[in-house]
Amino acid sequence: MSSSEATAATQLWATLRAAAESAAEHAYAPYSGFSVGAAALVEDGRIVSGCNVENAAYGVTLCAECGLVSQLHLTGGGRLTHFVCVNGERELIMPCGRCRQLLHENGGPSLVLLTPRGERTMTDVLPDAFGPEDLT
Repeated sequence: MSSSEATAATQLWATLRAAAESAAEHAYAPYSGFSVGAAALVEDGRIVSGCNVENAAYGVTLCAECGLVSQLHLTGGGRLTHFVCVNGERELIMPCGRCRQLLHENGGPSLVLLTPRGERTMTDVLPDAFGPEDLT
């Protein structure tokens, strides 16, 4: 990777992380107190984001990734290329299993996630994923 490519990648992650941190500030987490924000780059250059929204019936709580994927489709669809998720303390966190499936469905195996262990693809975080191709 050239110096200019490394700078562009650093700037991209900083932009996405700032969007995720901003989203986390809008989280509705009165039960767990665990705010989450997520942001992603879409292949056409858009940035989409989401925050978690809890519910007294815990099982219907919406993860931040749910809001992000909803915004993706609301604003024109497309494929996610880069993704980041943070908690209310602005720390990088991993998506839960359900959300890894959502991300795989909307970004595919090459989607790059910024994780506490560095950059990883969806193939790394959800190996042998089940997807639309398995339904044909």
